[in-house]
Amino acid sequence: MASTVTNEPAETPQASSRPGYGQLLRTRGAWTFLAPGFAARQPFAMLTISIVLLVQHTTGSYGAAGAVAAATGVSMALFAPYSGRLADRHGQRAVLVPGVLVHTVAGLTLTALALGHAPLWALFLAAVPTGASVPQVGPMVRARWGVKLQGSPLMTTAAAFESVTDELTFVFGPLLATALCTAVAPAAGLVTEAALTLVGGLLFAASKSTQPPVTGDDGHAHERHASALRVPGVRVLVVTFLGIGSVFGGMQVSLAAFTESIGEPGLNGVLYGTFAAGNMLSGIVCGAIAWKVAPHRRLVVGYTALALAASALWTAHSVLLLAALGLLVGMCIAPALITGYTLVEGLVPAGARTEAFTWLTGAVALGQAAAVTVAGQLEDRLWDGAGFLVPMGGTVLALLTLLALRSRLVVRPRNRTVARGVGHRVPVTVD
Repeated sequence: MASTVTNEPAETPQASSRPGYGQLLRTRGAWTFLAPGFAARQPFAMLTISIVLLVQHTTGSYGAAGAVAAATGVSMALFAPYSGRLADRHGQRAVLVPGVLVHTVAGLTLTALALGHAPLWALFLAAVPTGASVPQVGPMVRARWGVKLQGSPLMTTAAAFESVTDELTFVFGPLLATALCTAVAPAAGLVTEAALTLVGGLLFAASKSTQPPVTGDDGHAHERHASALRVPGVRVLVVTFLGIGSVFGGMQVSLAAFTESIGEPGLNGVLYGTFAAGNMLSGIVCGAIAWKVAPHRRLVVGYTALALAASALWTAHSVLLLAALGLLVGMCIAPALITGYTLVEGLVPAGARTEAFTWLTGAVALGQAAAVTVAGQLEDRLWDGAGFLVPMGGTVLALLTLLALRSRLVVRPRNRTVARGVGHRVPVTVD
């Protein structure tokens, strides 16, 4: 076991210590990528809602707004895994710098076209590169933790911390985007998103010392460069995260439509922030617990709770009830996300983890894109709040898949071997 621990004890605390956020944040060199990484993540939470609010303002249709936002999400979901694979092979900085430049230009182009009342097909054309170039900062940060914490029980804590960080962005991001779009100008959300992407992304890329090593082209290149999607458990997690994406997308459109219908559009950011706050708070608690239950079992239990909570959203007809249900749904999402990312550490070889993380992130984006499209159509064609049927349908279908294929999430003994001379072992979770 000694070979699984880094040569610098300050980076990897002893396994006998109780894993905690304090230990995690004292990891040597962590803040060099955490601070810029947090800034670079903010645009991810702002993009979809900024597009929805801008396009709805210029077209008057939630269906059109949802479709354009969906095009962005689909292109991100399709390109994100390839971005992750390129980062594994060539280094994060080589992928991130051109990516943020393309995203900034594409986002500003989409903004200009929408304000100019360009035809819908032109908005779709601009939405594709905007989504395809979204910087995958979250997966890159998780990959950096994997290098820093090889063999440490703090990996589960790191997964929880990253989920909390993601959700913190979903507290501030939608609130900021909504405030900018409603109080400043309809285009202010997308313009700010592009600016934050450029500045935050370049600062994160500048932190080169903590990047995971490039895999290279040695004798084991074929094994290391095999797609993470070939791992059966990753495919199950992709379906699971698609359901989570349906919650994010369905909530974004449906909350915007609900607050518009009651004449209080400014409450949109507050309600979505409440939903994200529940996610963040449960993530903090989840990461602080020394779990005794295996992660694949935790995922089944947590996802069942999520499906039940999401199934009640469409029944809410008041702001207070919707806020309470949104908080409950948010509290159920974080444990599922944290457990899913923790399982990746045991299921996927180190040289493919950035790609695996981007598959999961892309699955959330794809589920969100589909949900935004369907929820927008339901809001336009049916009653106010019909879009809340989308989170129910998405999570129930994903839960059925998870229950049927849960055995593929069990980490096999062969994945727990120690790599001689490398000091790498798939980390044993805190269970």
